[in-house]
Amino acid sequence: MKKVVSLTRRAIEQYNMIEDGDKIAVGVSGGKDSLVLLNVLAELSRYYPKKFTVMGLTLDMGYDADYSKVQKMCDDLGVEYKVKKTNIKEIIFDIRKESNPCSLCAKMRRGHLYSKAKSLGCNKIALGHHFSDVVETTVMSMFYGAQLQAMPPKLHSQNFEGMELIRPMYMVKEADIKA
Repeated sequence: MKKVVSLTRRAIEQYNMIEDGDKIAVGVSGGKDSLVLLNVLAELSRYYPKKFTVMGLTLDMGYDADYSKVQKMCDDLGVEYKVKKTNIKEIIFDIRKESNPCSLCAKMRRGHLYSKAKSLGCNKIALGHHFSDVVETTVMSMFYGAQLQAMPPKLHSQNFEGMELIRPMYMVKEADIKA
């Protein structure tokens, strides 16, 4: 965990991802990447020179998932945790009957995530994308999109003024997260 914390802090500093007073919503899917990110940011918030707060935010897409273990982890970390219920599953599969739902689902998730984070007073959203995701996305865009497009470490929202998306594990390899 020490290596992940160190590399995350390095990325935060190199790309100026965190400022004093930030309230950061970590998008928590329940997977290893987002849970590790939540743990790392909760730890960093205790001693990082720039004071910031962290909270966990999960989108319930309508699959009747149990988030009690994530809630327990957040309680143990002393981190606020919210679940935003959505009807994304219903819209995509029942109403629109999408055969290729990925793009629409991603846009809907992003909109719900930004909207809920903003309503909770957050000015940043942190996602658990890591170095391996960055490389994979770049290669996929070259092969499937015929363009060179990378996943940036931080991104200002076009639709939610004052909101920024950050990827603090930008320098962390997936193998380090698994370890």
